[in-house]
This record gives sequence, C-alpha cells and structure tokens, in this order.
Amino acid sequence: MPKSVVYIAITSHGFGHAVRAASVAAAIKHLNSEIELVFATTAPEWLLQSYVEDQFTYRPQIFDVGVIQQDSLTMDRVATLDKMQQIQKQEVEIIKQEVDFIHNHGVGLILADIPPLAGKIAEAAGIPGWAMGNFGWDFIYRPWGEAFTEIVTWIEDCYSKCDRLFRLPLAESMSSFTSITNVGLTGGTPKYNLEELRDRFGITAPPERTVLLTFGGLGLQAIPYKTLQQFPDWQFITFDRNCPDFSNLVKISGLDYRPVDFMPLCGRVISKPGYSTFAEALRLNIPIVSLTREGFAESEILLQGIRDYAQHQIVNAEDFFAGNWSFLHQNLISPQKNTKLAKDGSENIAQEVINYFGRL
Repeated sequence: MPKSVVYIAITSHGFGHAVRAASVAAAIKHLNSEIELVFATTAPEWLLQSYVEDQFTYRPQIFDVGVIQQDSLTMDRVATLDKMQQIQKQEVEIIKQEVDFIHNHGVGLILADIPPLAGKIAEAAGIPGWAMGNFGWDFIYRPWGEAFTEIVTWIEDCYSKCDRLFRLPLAESMSSFTSITNVGLTGGTPKYNLEELRDRFGITAPPERTVLLTFGGLGLQAIPYKTLQQFPDWQFITFDRNCPDFSNLVKISGLDYRPVDFMPLCGRVISKPGYSTFAEALRLNIPIVSLTREGFAESEILLQGIRDYAQHQIVNAEDFFAGNWSFLHQNLISPQKNTKLAKDGSENIAQEVINYFGRL
C-alpha cells in the first residue's frame, strides 16, 4: 500500500513552472497536512519554500531544459536541441534512478509541470502520473522546424503516458494528453500586511503610480533603468539585485518575498509573457503590461488571454528597451470579454490529489 506521498516533477525552465506547482503543493498541505511532498526539480529550494512553508523533500533532478535562454526573452535553439537530445539518450538511466527513489520513499502519485519524462517514470513505477500546465514542450518546439521533429515525437509519446492532465487557463489544446480536466488559475496568495510592506520598503506612491517590474527567474540583461528618471513621481518595484540605486526604484531583498506579495500595492505589473505572473495578477485583478516576445508559441496565447480577461497594455519589446515608456501615460485597455476566469486552480488540483490518496 503506497503512502500518501506525492512526487512533484518540475521542468527546468525559469521560475514560472515551479511557482505554480508550489502553489498547488501549498494548497495540498493546507487541506491535508498528512500528505508528504517531494519536489524533483532544479528550481531553487528557496523559491519552493517561499510558497510551501511546511516541510518537504527536495530532490535536484533534471528531466528537461525547456528553452535554454540568456535572459527572459533571448532563446538559444541550438543549445536547447543539443541538451534535449542528451536527455533523450539518458532516458533509461533517468527513469531507473527515479523509479528506485519512488519505490524507496513510498511515493503513490506523480504530479508533473510539465517534464515529458514524468509520464514514463510513473508508468515504470506502476503509479499514476498526472500533469498540469497550459502548454507542452512539443507545442513550443514544433514550430522550430525539422531539426526538432524527432524530439517532438518523443515528447508526444511521453505525454501520452500520463494518466491525467489538469489544463490551466490561457492554454493550447495539449492534444498529446489523452485525459484532460480544465481547471482555474493557479498561484500564490499575498501573505504580508500591505501597510507593513509600505513602511518597510518606503513605498509611498499611490497604486496608480506604483509599478512592479518582474521578469521571472532569468531576468533581463538590458532593462533601461535610466528611463525611470523620466517618472520621478512614480515608484518602481524590482527583485533585480543588480539594479542601480535610484530614489524611485525600490529593490526587494529577502528570499521570503515574492512578486505576488507586492502586486496589491501596484497599479500595473510589467512582465514578459509568462503564465505564472499573468495568473497571479489575474487572480488579484491587477492590470498587466506585457512585452511582446517573438518565436515562442505560448506568447500569443498568453497575450490574447490578457486581451480577453485583464486590464492591460501590450508593449513592443524594442520600444521598451529603447526607453520609450510613453505607455505609462496612456490609459489601460479594458478586457474584451465580460466573463472572468475561475481562480481556484491550485485548490482544485490539490483536492484531486487528496481525493486520490483518500481512495487508497
């Protein structure tokens, strides 16, 4: 009889996948503290701890690379293909290592976001393999041409081994999965008193002139911070430890703080197209300003999502980096749809995990 241990496999790409998987893990512990968590990922342990305050097992493991990037917008397709081909060649070894770990630690369920190998690991271990996501890596690589054809076929086969997919909003069809359940937005909930944050970090501007700059774990190499000096009566919040010291730039330090904790203080969140940032802002009804991103298939789906559901602006990336931030003087655009997205994805997936173990 397997114990109530869930093994959460997270793709090795930025912070967004780790954030949403950790939000589900936190909901699991909130609803049932007896379920044990294992995170198998190269995402930093401190990031997971900022969402999951309960104890968990951290197992550093690489299942895939997502897209190898210099920063949040610049992709290296050649390096990505090379590394994915290496992982494909190591498939048997990786599966054996993880199956041994799963059997030795009494794991009863795999939840993946969204490394392809997780389905085959679950199959080999003889336990259910579930996935969550709004896109698969086959969807990202497919437009990249013939060089990626073999990898795409391999990923499709891996995903077909998954027993169930929780499909998040702002999603592609994810047709490689055979059993799909649609759920609401995932994400964290702000955990600090807003007045305490204002006092601690000296945030004095009103929300309509307070902006969060957040570009995920990879960051951006060329944010034109000098542009901020054109907006002396605004305040900008950043987690970039290498940013310059400007009077209207608030630098957040401390591993316990997350972008979602500061969103309620802001009238706009400026980001690249990324599900987790968009989802957390949508859950809190915070307007989103997104840069464009060429060559990444998920981007247009995400941008259409904020057109449909958020107060928003979409800014040409070249203009942004050139220091043309006139958009801050322009009105936000209202969402095209009157309907709202469900906001209970983290809780719904967590409850399904709890229900599964309850049936054993």
